Amino acid sequence: MNRTIIVVLLLAGLAAAGSAQQRGRGGVPPPPTGVAAVPLPDAPIVFDTAEQHKIRVVVVTKALSHPWSLAFLPNGDMLVTEREGRLRIIRNGVLDPQSISGLPQIHSRGLAGLMDVVLHPKFAENKLIYFAYSKPGEKGATLAVARGRLDGMALSDVNDIFVADAWLSGTGANDGSFGSRLVFDRDGTLFITSGDRNIAAGGQNPNDHFGKILRVRDDGSVPPDNPFVGRAGYKPEIYSLGHRNQQGLALHPTSGALWENEQGPNGGDEINIILPGKNYGWPLVSFGRTYQGPRQSEIPWREGMEQPIVYWTPSIAVSGLTFYTGDKFPNWKGNVFVGGLRQGEIPRTGHIERIVFNDKFDEMRREQILTEMRQRVRDVRQGPDGFLYVLTEEDQAALLRIEPAP
Repeated sequence: MNRTIIVVLLLAGLAAAGSAQQRGRGGVPPPPTGVAAVPLPDAPIVFDTAEQHKIRVVVVTKALSHPWSLAFLPNGDMLVTEREGRLRIIRNGVLDPQSISGLPQIHSRGLAGLMDVVLHPKFAENKLIYFAYSKPGEKGATLAVARGRLDGMALSDVNDIFVADAWLSGTGANDGSFGSRLVFDRDGTLFITSGDRNIAAGGQNPNDHFGKILRVRDDGSVPPDNPFVGRAGYKPEIYSLGHRNQQGLALHPTSGALWENEQGPNGGDEINIILPGKNYGWPLVSFGRTYQGPRQSEIPWREGMEQPIVYWTPSIAVSGLTFYTGDKFPNWKGNVFVGGLRQGEIPRTGHIERIVFNDKFDEMRREQILTEMRQRVRDVRQGPDGFLYVLTEEDQAALLRIEPAP
């Protein structure tokens, strides 16, 4: 064979091997492309469920782009964050084409951008909203929480109340696990989830804010009863540590306990009940596997580290968490609803999972719903009207309302 041809063939083979290796994460075959997308319908659709039976899914809007979070205003309007850095409002079921102005500069790349939004507990008096976002700076980007006063279609008096000591610059991999969810506790303090940003130490370094749940006052100052206040080598805002990518956060409606869900790698998604000062193990212990296949840890527990009350293997890429307390679905009362972006690394397998617990928080059963819609679910919330609201994660994303079928 001609030497030139041999060289060309060798170079082509090396290029193909390199390309395959890149696609398949270090020589592992690339993941499947998944099932075909299903267009969202214009008319409501009815599904049967195990205990509530007939439910109806209504598409409120299909005009969102990568929404992250939803908050309900006292007058019935809804605020929706879009990851690219837009704050939208829905009035009487109609998405306003204009975005709310006044947001700070936002680092939007990969999964970084504008994330959670919550109302101050005294919003009716002070009109303050709080939002989590990826803040750009000279050292790269980090998680920040800002607040501003909502006045019509504008925010005023916007300022950061917290900027995480979790700066990273470099590849898009660092723009994956920011978190971030926000919840006001009953005492008026604010819980903040901060993702591990794929760093090797995960959430185990007590002297940074990577992979932690944080607790601050509504002005960003540190509550004196935080578990590590005054302890050398510990950030005083830390409430718990050892977390990966926390995508759901809610208070239990009766006990007031803080519940959190977080994504594992390939398996090992978790629901945890968060206790002050506790270590939840990532990346030292996990029920999951790495994306290449090996177990994250040979033994999924270690003394001094908390165990999840629920875990998923394979992963469903958990996102969003809410307790149902309304009266529209009496057979779902007290159940936990968790969003899922995909199951077992297979695209287009997103859905919602309903989980039933006993009074000791032991898991009793689970049900997958909305699987037929093949939507990536970014958030699920109970509205003040007792219906469930679902945000999908797409370029052309939707807000869905789940209600009882007639």
